[in-house]
Amino acid sequence: MNLKDRWSRLDPATRKWLTDNPGCQILPRTIVAVISKETGENLATGQHGEAAISREDQAFIRSKADGVPGAQADH
Repeated sequence: MNLKDRWSRLDPATRKWLTDNPGCQILPRTIVAVISKETGENLATGQHGEAAISREDQAFIRSKADGVPGAQADH
């Protein structure tokens, strides 16, 4: 998964959840389902429907949550 490339397709409420939970390493199945619906892509999931967030995505989400200049621009 690469959330940075999919960010503009995510609903504002989904973006808010991600930036409100910047330390999350495993997305709950409910959030995975929402992201899959919003992007039209099936995410790789574990046995219980959760999806791991890559370190790159974690850094991207933290930059969004911290308001790093340039990170706030929606593509």
